[in-house]
Amino acid sequence: MSIVTMFEYDFMVNAFEAATIVAVAASLVGYFLVLRGQTFAGHALSHVGFAGATGAVLAGVSPLLGLLVATVLAGAGMGFLGERFQHRDVAIGIVLAMSLGCGLLFLHFFTAYATQATALLFGNVLGVDAPTVLALLALGILIIAALAFISRPLLFATLQPELAEAKGVSLRRLSMLFLVIVALATAASVQIVGILLVFTLMVAPAAAAQRVTIKLWPGLLLSVGLALVEAWLGLTLAYYTDWPTSFWITAIGAAIYMLALSISRQKHVSEYRHEHHHHDEDQVWRPAMTGSRKPKRLSARGEEITARARPISSSSHEH
Repeated sequence: MSIVTMFEYDFMVNAFEAATIVAVAASLVGYFLVLRGQTFAGHALSHVGFAGATGAVLAGVSPLLGLLVATVLAGAGMGFLGERFQHRDVAIGIVLAMSLGCGLLFLHFFTAYATQATALLFGNVLGVDAPTVLALLALGILIIAALAFISRPLLFATLQPELAEAKGVSLRRLSMLFLVIVALATAASVQIVGILLVFTLMVAPAAAAQRVTIKLWPGLLLSVGLALVEAWLGLTLAYYTDWPTSFWITAIGAAIYMLALSISRQKHVSEYRHEHHHHDEDQVWRPAMTGSRKPKRLSARGEEITARARPISSSSHEH
């Protein structure tokens, strides 16, 4: 089997198109989510979406519609409550567990939809049809456009909230808008990796990118690139191994983050050694450069070098 053969199947073409759309939108939203330290709040939205989707099935409505409505309402509510709620892990954890419990209760009344529930929990990208791809495309464009619209004030409020508020930026309104965008991205991601694994596309690439670079545009582009690698490579491996796509996407996401963590640590170690190397040299030669000033205390390495240099200088004076 070759790559060309894989794209002869309509379901694989649909899967790649859907995964590409969601990977781009989710990774861009995820970058700001990680930057703002709201990843756990974002995780709670996916679980609220499960209750909404199963409730919609119970009411005879489209699960995607129920998912969208539930996540958007929950996102707006969390944004309205503001920092008081978003950084209370216990409260968010209770909401998360309660949402899953409600979803399971709704499924209890309609056990015939157990397969649909599994797809919601773990994703079923290979089952995405052409109309769903178009719906995801429209949703992806809306997410990216909305994020671009609020990106400047959002970045300002994220990095300097007190100054942003003093300049007239409404932190509560901005938080509500952002979490509504997160809710839309969550609803889109569920179609690919499921509710329980939504972190894979939304958080893992963004967290890895921020480990590698602290610059905004390189970080955003790297986040998108890593998400696309996760999605495309995960689909390809799933096709050739017949293992679940969500597993491969999750495993690749974890591997990418571990690699980024290793790169970040190596960078910090090299910077630390470089700084201390120059610091030691500066301490050794500073007394000679400062003339009559009181010399600063040398490091152990500096004292050793000075002790070795002293006999040489004194012997040269004797000659």
